[in-house]
Amino acid sequence: MEIHPLKAQTRNSTGKGTARSLRRDGRIPAILYGSDIESIPLSISIRDIDLLLKKINFAQSLLSLTVEGGEPLEKTVMIKEVQTEPLSQNLRHVDLYEIDMKRKLTVTVPIVTIGDSKGVEAGGVLQIIRRELDVNCLPTDIPEQITIDITDLDIGDSIHVDEINLEGDVEVPFDANFTIMTVVVPKVVEEEVEEGEEGEVLEEGAEAAAEESGSEE
Repeated sequence: MEIHPLKAQTRNSTGKGTARSLRRDGRIPAILYGSDIESIPLSISIRDIDLLLKKINFAQSLLSLTVEGGEPLEKTVMIKEVQTEPLSQNLRHVDLYEIDMKRKLTVTVPIVTIGDSKGVEAGGVLQIIRRELDVNCLPTDIPEQITIDITDLDIGDSIHVDEINLEGDVEVPFDANFTIMTVVVPKVVEEEVEEGEEGEVLEEGAEAAAEESGSEE
């Protein structure tokens, strides 16, 4: 798995004034923390982090962090959170946490389908309920995606979480066997059937009324 480089600098002050000053210099505040280290205030180039976020899924990507300023520091980290301005969506703050390469972690991985469902070809609609899943694995085993072959999925069929096969020492933690995706009958078809049945009922009612009227005469 590719580990992406990221540079940061230590910072000695915090607060809104410091944040504004950093942004004027093309940087944003960040913080590094982990289970075995004290939190370290940092700053990161807006350009560097912006380019990085455009090419990675930060929820599952490993970074090689080099901290400059003071004693040199290198850590393998992941991005925990990215804060943005509500209106402009400009980057505001980044949280980084140190990764223990020998300890399993939980990451979110996207689901990708392959194949053409025979149920869809027969007129059904593929309904994807979960587009990503949390998995437990070592940092070096983080999958880029979970691939599901839907070729044999027919109308009325579903794929549940316990049916997913993952390579290596990767597992999906789940308490209930929830549905990932299913092929359903199009709602439009169901509505047409209901309307048709209603029309038949009305027609039968009209015929019955006509017969009753004729018998009275």
